[in-house]
Amino acid sequence: MKMTCKLLFILLLSGFAHTVKAQAIPKWKIADLQKAVTESTGATVINFWASFCKPCVAEIPYFQEEAKKYESVGVKLILVSLDMSETYSKIPAFAKKFRFDVKPVVFLDETNADLFCPVADPKWSGAIPATLFINNSTGYRQFYEDGVSREKFIKELERLVALPK
Repeated sequence: MKMTCKLLFILLLSGFAHTVKAQAIPKWKIADLQKAVTESTGATVINFWASFCKPCVAEIPYFQEEAKKYESVGVKLILVSLDMSETYSKIPAFAKKFRFDVKPVVFLDETNADLFCPVADPKWSGAIPATLFINNSTGYRQFYEDGVSREKFIKELERLVALPK
């Protein structure tokens, strides 16, 4: 009887367990980033982060939460890791642990910030967190080389999806 109850308990728990699968993290080159910036066909948020950057990791949960509210109007959130290539293999586990469940989470497989920073913004020094809000269909573009509060993020999402005047 004890074994049956224990087995039933385990089965019940496993049915209620919420798991987030570790996703494959594609490697992007500068051309992939350029394509995401110039060829996006709707409201897109590109966030540059790294696992060692506490402010980066702190803002991603509410970025995901708020961006999901705008999915129905086409908002896409892309999380671009700027971790070192030596730690690339640890990014999937890190993303899983912190529940980075948006797709895509990508790794920028580039080391020369002088080449990839201007793709996001000509004035970007390479400091992170950094976030680009872009909507090529309306001409909207805003870049932040700093953390973005939840309130500022929401305001940018509203501007990002606004129709041109």
